[in-house]
This record gives sequence, C-alpha cells and structure tokens, in this order.
Amino acid sequence: MLDAVVVGAGPNGLTAAVELARRGFSVALFEARGTVGGGARTEELTLPGFRHDPCSAAHPLAVSSPAFRGLPLERHGLEWLHPELPMAHPFLDGTAAVLSRSVGETAASFGPRDAGAYRRLVTPFLHRWDTLVRDFMSLPLTSLPRDPVTLARFGLVGLPPSTWLARRFHDEPARTLLAGLVAHVMAPLSGFATSAIGLVFALAAHTRGWPVARGGSQAISDALAAHLRELGGTVHTDYEVKRLDDLPPARAYVFDTSPTALARIAGFGDHYARYRYGPGVFKIDYALDGPVPWTAPEARRAGTVQIGADSAEIGAALHAASRENRAPDAPFLITVQPSVVDPTRAPEGKHVFWAYGHVPHGWTGDLTDAIERQLERFAPGFRDRVLARATAGPPELAARNANYIGGDIATGAVSGLQTLLRPKLSLFPYATPHPAVFICSQATPPGPGVHGMPGHNAAKAVWRRLRQT
Repeated sequence: MLDAVVVGAGPNGLTAAVELARRGFSVALFEARGTVGGGARTEELTLPGFRHDPCSAAHPLAVSSPAFRGLPLERHGLEWLHPELPMAHPFLDGTAAVLSRSVGETAASFGPRDAGAYRRLVTPFLHRWDTLVRDFMSLPLTSLPRDPVTLARFGLVGLPPSTWLARRFHDEPARTLLAGLVAHVMAPLSGFATSAIGLVFALAAHTRGWPVARGGSQAISDALAAHLRELGGTVHTDYEVKRLDDLPPARAYVFDTSPTALARIAGFGDHYARYRYGPGVFKIDYALDGPVPWTAPEARRAGTVQIGADSAEIGAALHAASRENRAPDAPFLITVQPSVVDPTRAPEGKHVFWAYGHVPHGWTGDLTDAIERQLERFAPGFRDRVLARATAGPPELAARNANYIGGDIATGAVSGLQTLLRPKLSLFPYATPHPAVFICSQATPPGPGVHGMPGHNAAKAVWRRLRQT
C-alpha cells in the first residue's frame, strides 16, 4: 500500500507529492492529461517554433515562494530570466508608470507628489520580505508566525479595500498601476483584502522580480516532476480519475482539483456547494513578426505590461465582468512578452506574446476585436505584427484545465471572506469530510498563482496524519 496518492499534476499537486516524498513517504501522482503542468505548461499553440504558455507566464510568486525556494529546482533545469523591468503600465500620452526592482525608479514614475507616499508604503516590508511572505502564504496553520509584528502591520495596510489604499496617492499613475495589480486576481477593487494583493505583487517585484522561466513555464513543472522521480515518487499521465476506486490503495489521497471535482470523485455531495467561482478570462496567444510596438519606451523593456487607461477604466472592466455579467467594452488586459528576455521562445527576430481580459463566468463570446482595439491604443500597428493567434475563452480554458471552471483561472472567486478563507470556513482548509482525503489546489490558502504553497501546506497536514496512523 502506498503512503499517499496525489491526483492532479499542477504546481500544487507536484509540490505536495515532492514534500511527502522528501519525508520518506511512498508517493504516486496521477494526471489526466498527457503531460504534467496544469497552469504551468508550454505548448506550440500557433506556429512551429513559437513556444507559448497557455496560462501563467510571468512568475512573481513562484520566485518568492518558500516552497520552491526550498527545492533544488535549478538542478533539474529551471532557470529564471529577469526582464529589464518586471512590469510597465503605459498611458495614452506615451508615458508609463513602472514596477521596477528599484523602489526609487518605481516611485519616480508616479511623479513628485506620490513618490514619497509610495516609498513610505513599501519600505517597512522590504527587508522582511522573506519572513513576511512565508508567514503570509503559510496561514492558516497551527504554527505561529515568525514575525507577528510585521505580519500585523501588513494586515493593517492590506485588509482594507484597495480603493482605500489608493487614497494615499494624488495622481492617476500610482492609482492606475495599483488597480492593475489588484486586477491580476480578478477581484473588484473595493473588495476585502485587495490592498494586500496589490502590495504583495509590488513587494515581490522589488525583492525578487517578476521573472519568466527559460523555455517556458513547463520548465517549472518538469523540474518538480524530475525531483519527485529522483525522490522515488512515480508519475502517471493520461490517467483520468472519476472516483476513488480508480486509484490504488493508499493511506492518504491528496487532490489538486477544484472543490466541485473533489466532491464528485469522493462522493461528498453538497459539501462545497457554497463555494463560489469567479469571472472567466478570454486569452489570446500571439506569434509576432517583431516586438510589440508600444508607444511608451518603458513597455518595450518590461516582461509584463498592464493595459488600462486609468483606474476608473480598470474598475469598470472588472465590474462589468464580475457584477454586470457582460464583457467590458474596454477590457483591462494583462499581457506578457517572454521573448523580450528569452530568445528560445520564438524563431530569430520573432516574438511570442499573450494577452487576456476579464469576461463573465462561462462567457461564450469572442473578445478578440475588443482586446486588439485596446492594444492598438497603446501600441499602434500591433495588428500588422501578428503572424498567427490562438484564442481561448472560458469554454476552451475549462476544456484544457478542469480546474478552470467557467474560465475562472483562480479556481474560485477572490472576493469577500473567500479571499482568505477557502474552500470553506475552517481552521483546517486542506481537510475534507473523509479523514484520509485532502485538497491542495489553489482553491485552498493562500490561493491562486504558480507558487506551490497550497500543496506545501496541504502536505504538512497529510504527513501529520500519516505519522499518527
């Protein structure tokens, strides 16, 4: 009998399997698709030689993750590449605010009236980032925080809505960049703890950067799988699990799945019936004949580029997708251009680029024209660079990754108490009604992103149980 079986080979399932194998437990991992990866995959979606990331591409949380930083992933081929600027947010007049590794450069891009306010906001946390991120991403657990004073100070700033945080700034550049950071998790700007979301992304840029993985996000997943095999674990792909009886006998079962799928497979009925899924996204992967012709020079140097004319336009786009059940006329876009720093991603002189905008849950329309009209506002002539495009709305995203229900790439709404307490109100969120079954997907704390911390945290709960039996 195995000690543990893990279902789902996304970053969290892989991390949970590795953590258990590191502690001497026998582990087998089962994945329905033909390759490991989940939200961290790389495929040729458009033309030969153009390597795209179907989901996540830039990795501010992965490079800061306590789980990943404790593993020898570089030994298994993972190499982080840092663009000159982690992120830029261009404006219609050709200027841009930037999120730089330098706090000073970032503050200067906001203008003289807001530079000091930004420095005062981030400085108290910069030199305590590694401890803070461990405390922030490990909760809720029974262990005490390593730096409760800094964590409490962060909570005072982070728990209010981001609209409150925006009041610290006088001018639109700072407010707009902050609104865009919050929108990365598709949360309404007025939501609970949205200030923390924006602040985490900003601090990650200043301390560890927003890198891409050389060769594509698949490198993260492949490194985790290689380390699991090195530790004696086994990986089985093309193995769809429809019920617990499909799996070999084990002392514990760990699911990197949505709560909905887990309830269906394990027979938990309506245990997660109140769990809410959020808006979807419409994503386009591009093969380009050259770099994106951004008007703002800062955007040409950035790995990630946020697109929204101002904070009001960003707020309206989020409100349309999450509250009005319609696609926004001017969608807020998150775009990533990996080939500005990674030439392996496209043939010489060519580039890969992706963009996505928020749409209602399960939306079946086509946002291509709206996305490209938005891009043309900040990069005139963009359409002339397009060699090929691959589009994916909520139905296609859900078909590619079963955890993305209704196109929700966060595997659950990041709003209200569910921002922090997911998938249920519980001190033990990784446990389920069955004592031998656990959940470790991004539907559990600390939530969405490629960082492995839900898997890391769930593995702790699993090995504690295994040592008791």
